[in-house]
Amino acid sequence: MRRTSIKNTRINGEVQKELSRIISREIKDPRIHAMTSVTQVMVTPDLKECKAYISVLGDEQAKADTLAGLKSASGYIRKELARSINLRNTPEISFYMDESIEYAINMSKKIDDVMSHDMAAHPEEEDSDEE
Repeated sequence: MRRTSIKNTRINGEVQKELSRIISREIKDPRIHAMTSVTQVMVTPDLKECKAYISVLGDEQAKADTLAGLKSASGYIRKELARSINLRNTPEISFYMDESIEYAINMSKKIDDVMSHDMAAHPEEEDSDEE
């Protein structure tokens, strides 16, 4: 398996930055939720395809609407990307929902619940930790 080159890493970062700007400032589609962020971008080494992972802070309907809005605006997004980044080829963009942030928040809540339940069940251990 080929490792990601420094050039490809820089391209991924630049495409991610520009996609974030285009989605937040340029697109006026009401289906795209205001709290949409681009979490990761992976451009193939030949610059033909791009996978963009999107995170939406909202319910399942907002996520589905945002994904549909982005897919319908992909031609406009690609044109704006070509205008702002000078690449040999402008990649074809595919959008995917990224659930990792929501998963991390849920796991953090579960850990906090377990810790508070444990502290409530054993309050004498908390006193010994402070000494």
